Amino acid sequence: MKSRLIILSDLWGDQKPDWIGNYSNTLKSEFEIKYYDCCTLGEINMDSPTEQSLHSQFVNQGIDIAVKKLLELEPSKLNILAFSIGGTIAWKAGLKGLNISTLFAISSTRLRYETEKPNCKLKLVFGANDSFKPNPEWFNRMKISPEIIKEADHDIYRNENFALKFSEGLKK
Repeated sequence: MKSRLIILSDLWGDQKPDWIGNYSNTLKSEFEIKYYDCCTLGEINMDSPTEQSLHSQFVNQGIDIAVKKLLELEPSKLNILAFSIGGTIAWKAGLKGLNISTLFAISSTRLRYETEKPNCKLKLVFGANDSFKPNPEWFNRMKISPEIIKEADHDIYRNENFALKFSEGLKK
């Protein structure tokens, strides 16, 4: 039986989903995959989405709403592959009891505000040029060794070559 893997979108959810297939198509042979649009989970108003409005909605209530829904929707053990805000949602759900085996979070910059970590394996990936990634002191304090991708920015996860290489690594 395949392991379960849920994929949590970035800030844009289904508004800009073209890159998600780079992961799910590669990983479906290894995992039973379920995809969640974080905007839907967080009840984000998508009438006129801008990065600023989406970010504000997530910070003000959407993260908490998404965490609560994820806890209701996923009662059994799983792995999570999450991007940007999705990683923060997964992390917080893990702190509230979501049964996570491994959390793979890519470009989840809001984690820099966290002071405790969920009880699961963690693999955090950031672009070296992402100015909002946690600082080295945060990683040391949390006892986490991140993977930092040289010459990459926040949107590294949208890069097809990165996605394919990363996904192949998960299959091993």
